Amino acid sequence: MSKVIAVANQKGGVGKTTTSVNLAASLHAVKRSVLLVDMDPQGNASTGIGLDKHHPPVALSDVLIGNADVHAAIQQIPDTRISAIGGGPDLTVAEVTLMGLDEREYRLEGALAKVRNQFDYVIIDCPPSLNMLTVNALVAADSVLIPMQCEYYAMEGLSALIRTIETIRSAANPDLHICGLLRTMYDPRSNLARDVSRELLEVFKDKVYNTAIPRNVRLAEAPSHGLPALMYDQKSRGALAYLALAAEMIRKDASRKVAA
Repeated sequence: MSKVIAVANQKGGVGKTTTSVNLAASLHAVKRSVLLVDMDPQGNASTGIGLDKHHPPVALSDVLIGNADVHAAIQQIPDTRISAIGGGPDLTVAEVTLMGLDEREYRLEGALAKVRNQFDYVIIDCPPSLNMLTVNALVAADSVLIPMQCEYYAMEGLSALIRTIETIRSAANPDLHICGLLRTMYDPRSNLARDVSRELLEVFKDKVYNTAIPRNVRLAEAPSHGLPALMYDQKSRGALAYLALAAEMIRKDASRKVAA
């Protein structure tokens, strides 16, 4: 059964898009079929895998407002062989249009229902804010992956996101849950990073992934080449960390199936 995962954090600059792109590439590398959906008007996930965010064959915005079929919006990325639905500036206009439509918060869920079973994983890169696009992603998702830096304001931003998830769960998606918290740009030499990491583990326990993503130059360079780190430098610490995350996620999914 396919899993739809929203990668979300209302705080920007925490590695959300980096995680979406590199997790999708890593899951594909370990023989899982993946659809990456870029719900961010900035379109960084799209450019990070080599898509033209300004001129997609069929825009996600048109799918959301009902002017196009989701099948036509899926692109196959030659270098990575990932399937993707690109995002971009048109999503800003779509968000405004959605506000006047019926069932506006269910538009992405309805679109993905037609294709999700073609994939093992659907990864949704959310905008770094709470808007109708983020709401659509959370309503469509089975679970939320939360990337976060281990820094001073991290727990405050996390509390706001958890409240948002609880609101979506009570209003529109009762099965939504947090699949994991991912420590990004992690430097174990930093006392603050270690302290925040310890607090996360005390509060969220096994919800915190064992894998932590290190600060890594190759991860930062890869998007400028339109490639995930795994394709840019497969031996880099960043690429290996996301492979480890993919493996950990698959193991956790398998253990949940056994428990069920």
